[in-house]
Order: sequence, then structure tokens, then C-alpha cells
Amino acid sequence: MDNDGKTPSYIKSLVMPSAKKAQARRVWSIDLLTVWLPFFAATNTLGDTAIPADALGCPIRLGYNKDGSVKFGNTGRPVTRVAKELSQSVAMVRDNFTANLMDFAQAVAKQHKDAFNKTIQTAHVAGLPIAQHDKVELDRAVQLQIEQALKEAEAQAKAPAEAPAEAPKSKEAVTA
Repeated sequence: MDNDGKTPSYIKSLVMPSAKKAQARRVWSIDLLTVWLPFFAATNTLGDTAIPADALGCPIRLGYNKDGSVKFGNTGRPVTRVAKELSQSVAMVRDNFTANLMDFAQAVAKQHKDAFNKTIQTAHVAGLPIAQHDKVELDRAVQLQIEQALKEAEAQAKAPAEAPAEAPKSKEAVTA
């Protein structure tokens, strides 16, 4: 706190709504510039990876069509992509991460079989009322949609029958 007992403005600014944060490029839902690039620069530094310097220096590349022209998306904006070497490295990290999670779960399930099974059973029992509630709500919502669709179909079917029938207009020219 400041000497006068008030919260400093830089702290207040942390808890106040601010302008929308600029959207950063993400790879596997993780920020490219603040997480992946420093991580891969560190692994290159230690010799654990050999990602080319140009991929680290220019990680976001312009997309091209097969004919070599610049690719544009449906919105008219140019398409960008992450450098192939970075994308491949992120995919390897993701695959290794997933494999480690699976190995860990299998090891715990094997070493602590009873406790693991109890945890799974407890979670299943705890989740059952939520799943049942969601099923009831979904069934109710679908039934309401069906009823609404039937009402709309009935209204459409009645509308032409209630409207006065107009004589069809002939497209042939009348000759006298």
C-alpha cells in the first residue's frame, strides 16, 4: 500500500477490466511467441533440438496456393501458418506429453489398483446425477423443439388455405 493507505494504481489496474487483449497466435492452445519460441530456443541452446534459426526467427509464414499465389481466407484476410519445423516440434511435444500422461495413469492403476478403482467408482457415482439431470433437460429441450416445429408446420399448412385464392395470371399475351 502507498503511504496514505490506498492501493497503488498499478495494483488497481490488475483487477480492473481492460481493453480486449490482442489475440496471439496459439499452437496447441499455447501462445507461440511467449511460450513455444522461448522453449524451443532453450532446447536448441542445450542441443536437445535442432530447429532451424529461420523457423524461430520467422515462426509465422504466409500461406500460398498450389499455383504459388498468396492464399486468402473466406474473410479476405491472408492465410498464415506456423513454420513446419515448429509445428512438427509442437506435435512431438504433444504426443510425448500424451504418452507420459497415459503411462503415468497406467502405472498408478497398476501399483495402486484398489485405490485407483475406488477413485474411478467414486467419480462415476458422483457424476451420475449430473448425467441424469442433463439427459432429462436434453429430452425436454428436444421435445420443445419438436412441438415448436409442429406448430410452425401447422401454421404454414393453414396459411395458404385461409388466404383467398387468386386467379392464376396467364403469361400468354391476349390477342384481340
